[in-house]
Amino acid sequence: MAEYLMLVHPDPAFVAPTPGTEVSSPYQSFMETYADHLLGGAALTGPETATSVRTDAEGNVTVTDGVFVESKEVLGGYWVLRAADLDEAISIAKQVPVRNGGIELRPIAIRS
Repeated sequence: MAEYLMLVHPDPAFVAPTPGTEVSSPYQSFMETYADHLLGGAALTGPETATSVRTDAEGNVTVTDGVFVESKEVLGGYWVLRAADLDEAISIAKQVPVRNGGIELRPIAIRS
């Protein structure tokens, strides 16, 4: 089995949930259906709440308000997914109830 980071990129007009908000029923249903494949995950607050920590080549650290990379796309949440292979991961990702958005799959490097 392989592990993938499944990044949820909702519609840019998406309004991020506030902490403590219940999961919407389409997402709840997805998580129940694929519970054996989902190792963890969460919805994220909006990009306006982000803090970036950057280190330059000399080791100097800068902390700034805002996202690490400016983009029109929004990162709405993530899951760590266990699947037999990329084809199964894609099959599961197609079932995420994100509308007018998308899912990005990234293989997780082998851990020792």
